[in-house]
Amino acid sequence: MEENKELNQQNNNGTKQEKPAEEPKAESQSLVGSNIKALLVDVGTSMYRTIRYPVGQFFGPVDLGLHHATKFNSMNIGTGLLAGSIFPGSNRLIFTGFSPCWTGFYISSMGGAGMVFDNLGIDMLSITGRAPAPSVLILNRIHGEEIQLRVEPLEIHDVWRSGRQGVYSLMDYVNEKYRDEYSDAYRILATGPAAETTDFAGVVSVPIRKRELTFVDTWAGRGGFGSKMFQEYNIAAIIYGGTFIDKDFRDRSVADKWFQDRYQKKLAAKDLEATTKYRFDPKFETGGTFGVNFATMSGNLMAFNYDSFFWSEEDRKKVHKEFILDHYLKQFNEETIKPKQNWTCGEPCVAVCKKMNNEYKKDYEPYQTMGPQCGIFDQRAAELLNHHADMLGFDAISVGGVLSWLMELLAQGLVTKEDLCVTRYPIWHRERFDVEKDSMHNARLGVEILDTIVQKRGIIDFQLGPRRWGRKLARERGREILDGFLYSAFGRRGWMVPNQYWVPGVLSPMPIVGKYYMFYSGDFMHPRELGHTNTKRFQKELIMDNLGLCRFHRNWAEDIMPDVIGQLFGEEIKDKFLESLKSIAYNINSRNNSTLWESWRNVDLVETYLKRKHEVEGNNDPDLLGWIEYFKRDRRTAAIDFWYEIHKGICESMNEF
Repeated sequence: MEENKELNQQNNNGTKQEKPAEEPKAESQSLVGSNIKALLVDVGTSMYRTIRYPVGQFFGPVDLGLHHATKFNSMNIGTGLLAGSIFPGSNRLIFTGFSPCWTGFYISSMGGAGMVFDNLGIDMLSITGRAPAPSVLILNRIHGEEIQLRVEPLEIHDVWRSGRQGVYSLMDYVNEKYRDEYSDAYRILATGPAAETTDFAGVVSVPIRKRELTFVDTWAGRGGFGSKMFQEYNIAAIIYGGTFIDKDFRDRSVADKWFQDRYQKKLAAKDLEATTKYRFDPKFETGGTFGVNFATMSGNLMAFNYDSFFWSEEDRKKVHKEFILDHYLKQFNEETIKPKQNWTCGEPCVAVCKKMNNEYKKDYEPYQTMGPQCGIFDQRAAELLNHHADMLGFDAISVGGVLSWLMELLAQGLVTKEDLCVTRYPIWHRERFDVEKDSMHNARLGVEILDTIVQKRGIIDFQLGPRRWGRKLARERGREILDGFLYSAFGRRGWMVPNQYWVPGVLSPMPIVGKYYMFYSGDFMHPRELGHTNTKRFQKELIMDNLGLCRFHRNWAEDIMPDVIGQLFGEEIKDKFLESLKSIAYNINSRNNSTLWESWRNVDLVETYLKRKHEVEGNNDPDLLGWIEYFKRDRRTAAIDFWYEIHKGICESMNEF
């Protein structure tokens, strides 16, 4: 298939034209009348059927995933309308369904894995039923024939304990056993031991080159879809691939004309400009989410389970300078940026956002939660802890938030090392902190706690999530247990560790949190206005996810993609697509069961943010000053009102739809 695509690209570039090219016409690549094809599989019986929906009834893996999840109680994995197209970042694999940890409908995405999925000739896989034993789901489509599907059991615990262990051993096992069945590209999705004993395990995949696994982990981490796939359906891994070639938009000359008319730049040039941060930003002499975010953090430092909220601005900047700029980030720049250890997620992309140090991938949020938040400011220590969490199959952001909370409980004496079956207490102070020695001490403690969580040792049982566990322990030992845990609550047991930004937006009562379906800039705005702005951001992000597009390309994709849909599928479809963004947001929000902030650490984030805007940044907005005074006068009531004002703004915007 790749050879065919390369030939097609050469033809479209006009390398052999003998006469001047005519003005490109989109009609040459028209996709009017297309269908979205969903494969509905019962993994208990291996029975399956294909359901076709006309584009316009549904538009992608989000709105169709919501429909299927509601109707069939399915977990859904799919690509967008532009998978396999000329547009960069169009091959994300989108996971949807009702999340075991959030409990509401959730959307998670994985880079690059949609490129191979497109070769199956379907747009979405919906898994139902339950396999009789832990199993591998095998999907293959050869030479345009019907999809071949099998469900085969495996001794999952033996596999997880073997070789590289966990998710890596499972991918090795599946690759070794099934790769010879595929005549072309294929991909593996895998779960780890965390999927069996917790509600917040992710799904991992890696690009495969010459039938060998690479080290470039790509994750659908958020939302606990690894736990869902294993516990609900008894599927430990999926392997898929095929040789089906469908009608993808590959006409570069047409795309270049659209971009030239809009931006006075061709597609490649515009994309190169838009992805500077993720590749290399000369302003900061670093790149990727890790490099740029840590370079620019300064007084917004979050460390030691958010204890930095309570430090002076001077102390935060001092730790940022000494521990991060002069060590943590310096290591990253020397080991990753200078040698240009840049990779993609599996599709051709100028962003080359996967920043590596040999087998270790460096992203901001995992290396923030299992970095400074856990008292770790050294790459060797962070690599040890992050790799162990990945091997076990955790959502890295959530497990980092849980680890930092448990470490603080140990440091405060609210739980003992015997309670958690570990051998040490954390080093939990910034004074006299040895950045290498003490970071490694904390990382080794983190590894021990991870093993405790997976093995359910001591008092730990996260089968129903750390929120439920924390509330139960708080009733026994005092509410201080729960107050150090920063999380969003949903319904009776839903929870999510938020994105790593010191802004109220990350704790907004949105129907989906932990992704960027909210406003996460540092600008202050009235909480009701924040709710309105969150909703607008939600719709923009839905453009990306429902089309299976990587948000790293959002600076052009959010703007131009609705028009592209109109050009390819018809103007009527464009109008329906734009209207669908509102209805999808409304339908997801109609199930919103956000719960008031339960822990004081959530209130701490908001209150300290407000104070910092005034005291450090000199913002004298009367509304800001009013909220600061309100929190000073009646902290609990102010927090409740702030939360409700955000919620009112969300509801007002949603009701417009």
